[in-house]
Amino acid sequence: MGKILVIIEKDKNGFGAFSDNIQSTIIGEGKTASEAKADFFRSFQEVVESYASSDDIPAELKNPEFEFRYDISAFFNLFEFLNISKFAKRSGINPSLMRHYKLGDTYISDTQAHKIESCIHEIGQEFLSISL
Repeated sequence: MGKILVIIEKDKNGFGAFSDNIQSTIIGEGKTASEAKADFFRSFQEVVESYASSDDIPAELKNPEFEFRYDISAFFNLFEFLNISKFAKRSGINPSLMRHYKLGDTYISDTQAHKIESCIHEIGQEFLSISL
């Protein structure tokens, strides 16, 4: 079982999902990050089914584990329930600049991306510690 890295990002036409760590060409697209992710899985299934009459299915396509990476715009599109201004404040980033990152219309440095990713992981750990 291999791991397929799926990258989901925003472009001028919407959102795209692709993997560059496998030999098979599998892509997805959509108006939202969720649609692109779903289309990627449909494409993956179509590629797997194309090998149905053959025993030559590539090892990378046999029961893979998927890992997802998002650009900032795709992340906030997928998790649109997050308040961008409050998230910006929590992560130590100017709210106006964070809104531009969300829109995908400005460059984000590695330092800023790391601050955002660290904040996401911190919130995730807090969620994991909650019991209801």
